[in-house]
Amino acid sequence: MKTEQQLFDDISLKGLKPLVKWAGGKSALISTLKPLLPKSFNRYCEPFVGGGALFWDLSIENSIISDSNEELIHFYKVVRDYPEELFNFISSMVVSEDEYYRIRGLSPSLLDDIHRAARFIYLNKTCYNGLYRVNRKNRFNTPFGKKEDVKITDKERLLEASKLLKSTQNICGNYIDTLKLLSKNDFVYLDPPYLAVSKYSDFNRYTKNFFVYEDHVVLSDEFRKLSDKGVLALMSNSFNENLLSLYENFYIKEVYASRQINCISSGRGKIKELIISNYPIE
Repeated sequence: MKTEQQLFDDISLKGLKPLVKWAGGKSALISTLKPLLPKSFNRYCEPFVGGGALFWDLSIENSIISDSNEELIHFYKVVRDYPEELFNFISSMVVSEDEYYRIRGLSPSLLDDIHRAARFIYLNKTCYNGLYRVNRKNRFNTPFGKKEDVKITDKERLLEASKLLKSTQNICGNYIDTLKLLSKNDFVYLDPPYLAVSKYSDFNRYTKNFFVYEDHVVLSDEFRKLSDKGVLALMSNSFNENLLSLYENFYIKEVYASRQINCISSGRGKIKELIISNYPIE
């Protein structure tokens, strides 16, 4: 019988799946995005990583990921360093409405690393629609999802993720600081909180600070700086006339993506989005 270390060494990093649900996640857009990637590049970088659908699917070692969501990045760091301990703790957790609200009420800052990471993935998988949302006091406030037969994760997935994350630079902070780490011929995929196209379509509440139009203007300036440095950049965003103006000098492709998280059913389904790049795309 193989030891845990041998099982870990045997893991092949290819086409991994996200560990968490995430509003605006790109799992449904992977087949559209991958043909648009540059043919060759140095390092891969994904700020605004969220669920990291493209990052996990590509499974490129020595990548850089970052996000301003402290709980998310802490979770990834614990998966990197303590996958077995995290799995053992999660395995002891009970899924019920009463337990959900008890765990939701715990303060992450008062928990040890394993307990804190377990709380994060537990709430992510058992809350309503997998919607990570916090109020202005940075308190997670999504209600219970009403399903008690939920599989939170499994050991194999955590070990696979741990192996990739061990070679990945994992940063909690502002995306601008992450972009400063990039050099010529690096490749960055940007998936910011989308510019809202209706009052029901914002996915900005990953942290207590919203990402509004003025932030998208700043992001467009950073996109130009990347181009000036020779960094290859690809971005997903909502279909919006203001964005078309901000990126009018770059390559733009219109695509349709599935959206399942919305407070009204008419806001779900196929939604037009933009793919923007600073290099030619078909």
